[in-house]
Amino acid sequence: MPSFTEQLRDSAGDQWYRVINHKFTIELANGSINKEVLKKYLIQDYRFLDAFVILLASTIAKCRCLEDRIQGCQFLGLITGKENTYFERSFEVLGCSNIEERMKIPNETVTTEFVQLMKTTANEGTLGEMLSVLVVAEWSYLSWGEKVLDKTNREGDFTTWEWVGEFIH
Repeated sequence: MPSFTEQLRDSAGDQWYRVINHKFTIELANGSINKEVLKKYLIQDYRFLDAFVILLASTIAKCRCLEDRIQGCQFLGLITGKENTYFERSFEVLGCSNIEERMKIPNETVTTEFVQLMKTTANEGTLGEMLSVLVVAEWSYLSWGEKVLDKTNREGDFTTWEWVGEFIH
């Protein structure tokens, strides 16, 4: 019997399939992605980070006990440490380390809407709602990352392969 989250994923059907089989994920893994496309994506994704940290910290705070909080705390450390450093190093390599320069690129609609969803859920949501938003965000990354991990070209610069390989396990 599939878990509740697996049932939700399966109910997304074609949308879920498109997320984890997108041209972007394949090109990212094999290192052929256009650097301007990667740059734009990473800028948008980095804008999620603050709202994601707020949501994850709020989720940790709502857990009933320390034992339930520990994995979230460890994940929060990864997100604000190693993953944040990946963004900073990538921005340097991609020529957009200056915050003012990155701010010239406007948010995509999905960025604005997802940031708002995370902040609203962090402030007003139940623990279950918070976990739902976190699962959707992270499970999509995990799913496409696992799908392309064995196809990852580690010969190119770290901005492509590290995004797939380092954060999947």
